[in-house]
Amino acid sequence: MAAARGPVLGATSPTLNYDDFCMYNYMSDDELMQLAIERSLAETHDSSTMSPAENMKSSIPQRRAEVPRPSQCQIPQPAPPPCPANPPREKNEHLPLTVSHFITGNGKRMVAYRRYDGTLIEVKPEAEEEVDPVVKAIKDGAVGTLRGLIKKVDCNLLMPNELGWIPLHEAAHYGQDQCITALLRAQPGMINKRTPNDQTALLLAVLKENKECVACLLEKGADPDIANKDKETPLYKACEKENPAIVAMLLNHGATVNKICIQGWTALHEAVCRNNVEICDMLVKAGAKISIPNIYGITPIFVAAQSGNIDALRFLLKNGADINSQAADGATALYEACKNGHVGIVEFLLSQKADANKPGKSGLLPIHIAAQRGNDRTDLFTFGSAHHTDRALQIVAMLIPATSKARVRRSGISPLHLAAERNRDEILELLIESGFDVNAMLSEDRSTMYEDRRSTALYFSVINNNIDATQMLLQAGADPNLDTFNPLLVALRQGCMRTVKLLVEHGANVNAYIPTHPTTFPATVMFCMKYLTMLKYLMDNGCDALSCFICEYGTDPHPPLKTRRSERTPFRDDQTTLQITCVQFCDMVSTDTYSAWAGPIIDVLLDYVGDVKLCSRLIEHLDSYSGWANIKEKAMPPRPLMQLCRLKIWQLIGIHRLNKIKKLPLPGRLIKFLNHEERTRDL
Repeated sequence: MAAARGPVLGATSPTLNYDDFCMYNYMSDDELMQLAIERSLAETHDSSTMSPAENMKSSIPQRRAEVPRPSQCQIPQPAPPPCPANPPREKNEHLPLTVSHFITGNGKRMVAYRRYDGTLIEVKPEAEEEVDPVVKAIKDGAVGTLRGLIKKVDCNLLMPNELGWIPLHEAAHYGQDQCITALLRAQPGMINKRTPNDQTALLLAVLKENKECVACLLEKGADPDIANKDKETPLYKACEKENPAIVAMLLNHGATVNKICIQGWTALHEAVCRNNVEICDMLVKAGAKISIPNIYGITPIFVAAQSGNIDALRFLLKNGADINSQAADGATALYEACKNGHVGIVEFLLSQKADANKPGKSGLLPIHIAAQRGNDRTDLFTFGSAHHTDRALQIVAMLIPATSKARVRRSGISPLHLAAERNRDEILELLIESGFDVNAMLSEDRSTMYEDRRSTALYFSVINNNIDATQMLLQAGADPNLDTFNPLLVALRQGCMRTVKLLVEHGANVNAYIPTHPTTFPATVMFCMKYLTMLKYLMDNGCDALSCFICEYGTDPHPPLKTRRSERTPFRDDQTTLQITCVQFCDMVSTDTYSAWAGPIIDVLLDYVGDVKLCSRLIEHLDSYSGWANIKEKAMPPRPLMQLCRLKIWQLIGIHRLNKIKKLPLPGRLIKFLNHEERTRDL
């Protein structure tokens, strides 16, 4: 290392250039930093011993001293070739420098500057911050020293520091009331001078709750109504800090009690939010208005209900607050208490005749918002499931007798919808027991908010795959056929056999279609093609299998399935109207999704039809796999007499026949025959 350092001690610059980097690239960052420090010290020493003429000569650019190669330094390391990562200095002056700070062995603070590639440029001592002696005296509480500094001719008490604070602000911040007295004796006119954030010394003293400083400033004539940039006055901040002593001092010195901040809040809003009845009483006695709304129309009583502060709420009502006042969005105190799950507040408001039938701008009543609350993931994380569901259940139970069912109907949405949507099973059960209509439909404008145009609470439960809620609604008399998109189709798409059985047992239409996607066969068949057990169950309960074998092309070649222009709607300008062709079963089973299942699907369907003629496309499918040859043979007419008899019996029994056949006094073998189980062994 000494051999490497020797030639550079007499260098004329502390800067490492490109050649230096190539030579010393094997050195660590700490070693390079030490090298730069030594260069800097060497240059300082050489400059101090040179004559003025020599100094002037050294300032003229000289030819750079030749740097020994690694071979000369006996370091067995090849010099790296030039590469883009180490470009010449002049080509990279625009790149940002990195700055790092460190402390030397003797405790001196240093700062190092590096290029983007890590090469060291310069190391120099950190600039020491100068401490204003006036500020130091204030921080230390040295009043005598401060008075001596004030008497000096060059002492300017109005000169702000880099933060825009004058000494008076520092004294208020650090709670030095005697320093405040000394400063104001010298410069009384600066008492209301503000910081860049429009904070006066009085406001800073209030923020730090320095009561002696507040009293001193008020006695010296500080204006208690000067607000900061957010228009928050010292009185507002004293209420925020919940300091009644400072509030009393400000009110006794004439602070304006109803002044509003940038959000429209008054000191009373802030005191109510903190549930500090003592301060609320002081403000009201000083003339605070009970029902001043903020920019969102929120009055103090709304704040009390929202925060669950029952003491402040009682105080406000006792002093004449309007219990049914509404915010800008139409929400009342009762609505907000229900939203936040404050059981005690809801109970108190209802006991004081709060109107439970006042809707917000969204049309929702308090019972609607309460029905949404309960056992979801957010509530589990925040409150715990049992406790929070309990609170929501209690609130709904209190609201039910106070809520008009006619008003609920006019809202266009039932609390059942919201409870079912959010999986609030306990609340759903309570609402059903209380007589809410399980077949209530969403209004048209609310239904169109959903892409599938759902309408019933049952639909919400089915799409959530909530079997318990589905069962509750069906047992209470919910009609499973009211929605545009039948809930049975949803259950089939989800592959939930329990839900499918529940819906079919309660009268769901097993031959449901989708109005927006016309097919020649029931859409229920389309949704269970991959679930043969479900397909058989639907067929046993009256699903139309015959429609699957009706094809307009028959044995003729089938055209590819595609959209075509409507013949009824002509072209207009550049717009075209497309009409989707009514899809046939043979086209649907030919898609990539279902083609692998074609044989088993056709096999199941053949058990529920008589003599049918397979179209050319279905035959093509059956011929594509040798294992399906027996299915094709099964379809050849005539069908067995036993099959035709079975169909005739099913036809006589009618729809929902599976449940009916079980109730008939028939032999077990006959029941098995009717259920296509004649090949199973009798037990």
